[in-house]
Amino acid sequence: MLGYMLTWTTYGTWLQGDDRGYVSNGKILNANPALRTANAQRLKNPITFLTREQFEVVHKAILDEAKILGQEILAAAACSDHVHLVAKVVGYSMEEVVRHYKNAARIALQSNGFVGKLWTKGFDKRFCFTEQDLQSRIVYVKKHKSV
Repeated sequence: MLGYMLTWTTYGTWLQGDDRGYVSNGKILNANPALRTANAQRLKNPITFLTREQFEVVHKAILDEAKILGQEILAAAACSDHVHLVAKVVGYSMEEVVRHYKNAARIALQSNGFVGKLWTKGFDKRFCFTEQDLQSRIVYVKKHKSV
């Protein structure tokens, strides 16, 4: 594996049952309005959308944390409701990597006054086994608005 693309969302912005489809147990599923409504009713905190200033803080925090982890970031996009990241494989599990990035971003935002629930649980991963996989994911991420 040459690398991977990681995606995670801000709290409450992409619930199971979402009209755009959703991932459950690694499978992509179609919209389920009843499930989405039930999940929306269970939210314990307000939905989190980041301002431009906040997603710039998130972007910087992730890049700074990547240096600490020794991970090469090939493309990154922090947006109002999600983060995309294409990276080379490093000596940590993807779960550890995402935990580091989420925590670094949360701490950076809190030091800038953010209060609330920031991230949803989990993340999506797309493996890049070929250079073509890697390049297509980089192009995809670079199309997103970011800093």
